[in-house]
Amino acid sequence: AGTTSLNPMQSTVFDAAYNTRENLLICAPTGAGKTNVAMLTVVSHLRDVGLIGESFYNNEGPVNTGKKIVYIAPMKALAQEVVEKFSSKLKGLGIIVRELTGDMQLSRAEAEAAHILVTTPEKWDVVTRKGGDGSLGSTCGLLIIDEVHLLADERGAVIESVVARLHRWVESSQRQVRLIGLSATLPNYEDVATFLRVDKRKGLFFFGPEHRPVPLQQTFIGVTAHTKDRFKREKKMDDVCYEIVSDALRHGHQVMVFVHSRKGTGTTAKALAERAAMNGELERLFIGDEGEDDVRTKYIERAEKSRNRELTEHFRNGMGIHHAGMLRNDRRLTEQMFNDGAIKVLCCTATLAWGINLPAHTVIIKGTDVYMPEKGTNVDLSILDVQQIFGRAGRPQFDTSGDATLITSHDAMARYLDKLVRSTPIESNFIKQLADHMNAEVVGGTVTNIQEAIEWLRYTYLHVRMCRNPLAYGVGASQLETDPTLRGRCEELITEAARLLDERKMVRYNQQSGNLAVTNFGRVASHFYIRNQSVATFNEMIGKRKSPTDADLCHIMCCADEFENISSCRG
Repeated sequence: AGTTSLNPMQSTVFDAAYNTRENLLICAPTGAGKTNVAMLTVVSHLRDVGLIGESFYNNEGPVNTGKKIVYIAPMKALAQEVVEKFSSKLKGLGIIVRELTGDMQLSRAEAEAAHILVTTPEKWDVVTRKGGDGSLGSTCGLLIIDEVHLLADERGAVIESVVARLHRWVESSQRQVRLIGLSATLPNYEDVATFLRVDKRKGLFFFGPEHRPVPLQQTFIGVTAHTKDRFKREKKMDDVCYEIVSDALRHGHQVMVFVHSRKGTGTTAKALAERAAMNGELERLFIGDEGEDDVRTKYIERAEKSRNRELTEHFRNGMGIHHAGMLRNDRRLTEQMFNDGAIKVLCCTATLAWGINLPAHTVIIKGTDVYMPEKGTNVDLSILDVQQIFGRAGRPQFDTSGDATLITSHDAMARYLDKLVRSTPIESNFIKQLADHMNAEVVGGTVTNIQEAIEWLRYTYLHVRMCRNPLAYGVGASQLETDPTLRGRCEELITEAARLLDERKMVRYNQQSGNLAVTNFGRVASHFYIRNQSVATFNEMIGKRKSPTDADLCHIMCCADEFENISSCRG
């Protein structure tokens, strides 16, 4: 059955989404129905380019724009779900939807034949770097970016690069490309709208938490561990977590427990099973009666056959685990089992909250310490992640309310409450990766000198935020007064990046003329997404060895910056 009616949020947006070609930014809570708004713009675009039905602009004929639709999802898991959702709805119209991610390699012909490509930011960045007239990037007429609030994340720089490249291409080729941004509720949505070139009067829609389809009760629990002993604190958190889980199960609800490491999913499930066994509640609450439970019997054989021993073991206790390190089939099996109610408790990592739409009545975040390999220490779980996970509580089709609980240490609790009440604007992370993205533009031929590079930087979210919050980006008040568009600061950043790339032999930078010329190193780095730090390492190590052996080359590869966070197994 299709959608018979639109909810209030979708009705508000309908006219702008379906009857205009305006760029849109829609900020609404998780579960408010943003994907259906994306579907409205998809159908509207297919109609306007003459692929389905009568064009809205009947007398003018099809619109002069690319026919292809590109949907950028933040994760591969979500891309897969969007493909399934869009395919099932558009199959009858003969529309082909394909996934273009690291998991699914498409041939050139397959990618060109597809009407809708669902991809990740990094993959689309690589595709558009290899520009040119007949390229995939130039055939795109509608670009939908899901979870735009990822701009605040490390990966946000990629979205900035992709959008800046698109805006410049639109201006130089004079072809219209419609841009749709979907995002959770943001404090500084107007800045994001400026960056996406959205007309604030016609295309900007903001819906507050009252538009959640299911009201949410939020609980914050601070564990007071007077000892510095991590294990005692963990044990206390497991005790608290078990109390909430067992209470939800008694009321007949399903529970999702979010932890912050892949190993933590298994250890949490074990801890819950042990406590349930001690209290004699494992059979009654977690597993349920065999007789009445046909759903469980349906999955017994598939769960026993899985090669993942942990999955099989936890399934016997009525629980499941889910993280990115599991095989795709095992992840799908776990999702299906939870969806059908064959397992009552799912221990998972935050990827599940960003990815698959798999809500539960009760959601628990156990602990807020996330290990950051770059810093070599634990940091606080970001408030964006907390909001995203909380958004998974309450299933719109079944529940009238949802419960979300955050279990953290006592001192961190105050920080989270403060962040939730006074939401902080999302900032740009572009400066850290400026050199790599600038190199890609030089290779693509869109930046040939320092002045063009400064112009390119003005299309990024970094420039929008630098003008709004200069102090955060190293700009003093006096500098802002004398240079309100911050051209001077942009020049400093660009020149610094150009010198770095020149030193690493990726770009030839002429300081007199300001010209930038591409080198083979730079071209390879851009096309294969290699960081400039890795190129510097390769240069240095190859320079020391006049005729490297195969073993030397393997060693040089392993020293690449991309592998720095991968720990090797001993023995």
